Amino acid sequence: MKLIHKTAIVTGAGNGIGRATALSFAKEGAQVVVSDIDYAAAQTTTQKIKDMGSEAIAVKTDVSNLADLQSLIDKTVRHFGQLDILVNNAGVILPKRLDDVSEEDWNRLCDINLKGVVFGCKLALPELRKRKGNIVNMASMTGVSGQQNNPVYSATKGGVIALTRSLAIDCAMEGVRVNAVCPAGVSTPLLEKWLANSENSEKARINQDYSHLLGRTATSEEIASVVAFLASNEASFITGQDIHVEGGATLGYGVGPKAEWHSLLPPR
Repeated sequence: MKLIHKTAIVTGAGNGIGRATALSFAKEGAQVVVSDIDYAAAQTTTQKIKDMGSEAIAVKTDVSNLADLQSLIDKTVRHFGQLDILVNNAGVILPKRLDDVSEEDWNRLCDINLKGVVFGCKLALPELRKRKGNIVNMASMTGVSGQQNNPVYSATKGGVIALTRSLAIDCAMEGVRVNAVCPAGVSTPLLEKWLANSENSEKARINQDYSHLLGRTATSEEIASVVAFLASNEASFITGQDIHVEGGATLGYGVGPKAEWHSLLPPR
């Protein structure tokens, strides 16, 4: 087991990638602190971990609130006596053109997606230094390549990538690694809700799948497995990297109409 004797915090672990990451960590032997603003969802994830025979606690956390973040660190250390891994996964989206973005929209997205990550790292570092631990930040391919009608979200995720690289430089001599994961489309409850509410949900689903060269959308578990690798000693010489987990989504230039190539893919 890759993470045995490790204690990990996973924010936004009530659903989606965060839940899959928390479960993956528990499977690999870690003690997991399941953090989410939705306490009921956090408790559900925690119970799933306990049903596996692993240790976990649920902590309600608004990552945009510094007092909540400090309380999260304090409760972790008080309960488990240590902190080895921080996964800054909590985030929100904002699929709007810039013309339609309000100051309130901007503040909310930056407070959760960027401020929450920055201060999560800041407050966790004193404990991570003691254990020569590591941080995995959840970024996005939109922070690398941009995305139509999603400029503010893309800006926050680009900020997470830049933070990851800079922080890795500052923390390297202290033995603390810092990396980011950049998924493309991932089948999460949030994505499913967006597809269901689309004008033509079936067409939207097909377009979503075939925006990736592999012809499908990733599962949360596929992203979680990469996070678990980066958090483990198997990645002991990897720091300051933004790992792209995107099914070939950024390689599609010049491929031609999707109908001409996705039919060549193996059956799913």
